[in-house]
Amino acid sequence: MSFEAWTIFALFWVVFVTTPGPNAVNCISNGMSLPFPKAMLGVLAILTQASAFLILSALGVTALIAASPTGFFVAKLIGAGFLIWMGIRGWMNAARPAPASQRPARHVYLHALAVATINPKSVAGYLAAFSQFVQPDVPIWHQMAVIMPTALIITTLSYSGFTLLGALMGRAALGAVFNVWVRRVMATCFIIYGVLLGTSTTPVGKG
Repeated sequence: MSFEAWTIFALFWVVFVTTPGPNAVNCISNGMSLPFPKAMLGVLAILTQASAFLILSALGVTALIAASPTGFFVAKLIGAGFLIWMGIRGWMNAARPAPASQRPARHVYLHALAVATINPKSVAGYLAAFSQFVQPDVPIWHQMAVIMPTALIITTLSYSGFTLLGALMGRAALGAVFNVWVRRVMATCFIIYGVLLGTSTTPVGKG
């Protein structure tokens, strides 16, 4: 991969992972309600999902998933329902104290992994990255040696930033009313993302 191609890919990935979505909202929520080290487990889960999707993209599996309307439709409905359910539950629990001490590390990690994985639009994003930036005349794993570190470093910086933002917001939310409404805004975002996901169309290779 040439330096010019790498620069374009890096800029694409910055936009891809910094555009607010379910992962960002979850990181902000974790930062608000959990000690910062435990909240960072959510970022680790996103990196796990990103690594898996990058490898699957290199193997061509995401192209097969995106080419199956039935598979995409089923995954879309599951993901939409999950996000809407999270939003409704978050809204109902907004007035209750955040149970930081009652959330074991495994739950934080698995919850973030689920949020990162169930969004079928991730498939379109990874497929777009590979269809636009991977060179067919160069061995794929040679290119992956550049693509994966670049993508994972940018992903780490982005979602660590969202988690830190949540931690700062949590410290600022000293008033009970403000804290409740911030959490309700986060819950509403999940519901909106779920509705948008449920009404989205099948990806065709463009993010």
